Formats: sequence, structure tokens, C-alpha cells
Amino acid sequence: MQATQTRDYTPEEYLAIEEFSEYKSEYINGQIIPMAGGSTNHNRIALNFSSALNFAFKQQDYGVFVGDVRLWIPEKQIFTYPDVMIIAGEPEYFNNRTDTIANPVVIIEVLSKSTQACDRGGKFNVYRTLPSFQECLLVDQTRIHVEQSCITGKKQGWFREYDEEDEAIALAAVPFQISLSDIYNKVKFEPAIEEEIPG
Repeated sequence: MQATQTRDYTPEEYLAIEEFSEYKSEYINGQIIPMAGGSTNHNRIALNFSSALNFAFKQQDYGVFVGDVRLWIPEKQIFTYPDVMIIAGEPEYFNNRTDTIANPVVIIEVLSKSTQACDRGGKFNVYRTLPSFQECLLVDQTRIHVEQSCITGKKQGWFREYDEEDEAIALAAVPFQISLSDIYNKVKFEPAIEEEIPG
């Protein structure tokens, strides 16, 4: 059997392909990776978060961007589409492209079933290579559960978990607080499947 040959693409080639593609793909060090489709829970959580942020920051110098805006991570040679990004001040664009930014302060990801292991294991370490990046939230869409990671200095930071609907999360990098009940507003969880115990 012949091995499948995969070619490497330049960032410019990827951007040209992405411009006319019917679906979004990520770019990881030369490879183009199609992104998984979203769900109603995924969409609701991202919308709940971005709407609350946008309202909170309407008189402040922070910008909120949602899933259609790309992120460029130069040290890792990655283009990706975080669910929600917060920037301070003006966006820094990749090659003057207004669809691709490079200076998020906070990134919020809604975990997908198919990618949550990868998201938990690797994305924070990738994001932290960005000089502007300070904080990440990973939001589970199958249950009430949020993980918050924050950088406080070189090789320093902290991590917290939230799993109660009446808890509130205060972001450390920007002046914003939101309850888990607001994050999960109108989100419908699938009923848990109980395993039968052999008698």
C-alpha cells in the first residue's frame, strides 16, 4: 500500500483557500485541518458569553470578537478560530487583514465532545506564547463546568474550576464577572445514561 502524501501549505496559501471555502479550517504548522461543526449548546454558550461581555464593555476600551474572527499564533505557526476573544485597545492585525488578529488578552473556548481532550491538554500552552495573552476559560457544553487558567507572571499562574449554577466567575485580566446560570442560560443538557450493574 502507498503512504498518503500530505503537502505543507504556506500561511498565504491557507488564507487564500480559506477565503473561498464553504467551511472553516484551522492551520497548524503547514497543515490545513477542517473544523468540527457546532451544536446548539455550543452556540448558546458562546452567544451568552459574548453578549454579556459586549454589554459590559460598551463604555470601556475592550473589544469582543466571536468565532468568525481568526487568531494568528506566530510562534506555533497556527491560525485558529477561538469561540470568544477579548482584546484591550485596538486589534493587531496579521498582514493588515481585518479578519485575523494577534493580540487577545482573554480567550474563551466552548469544549466540543470530539476536541475537549485536545483543547484541555494543548490550547492553553499554545495561547500562552502570545505576548498579550493572560487568561483562558474552557466551558463544557455537556454539563455545568468551567475551567479558568490565568497567567500572573513568568512561569506563574493559577487554575480554578466552577461547577455550581449559583457560582460567579470574575475574570482576572479584565473587569468582568458572570454567573454560571447566565453562561448556561437556555442550554439543554442531554440526560445522563446510567450503566446497568450486572446482578
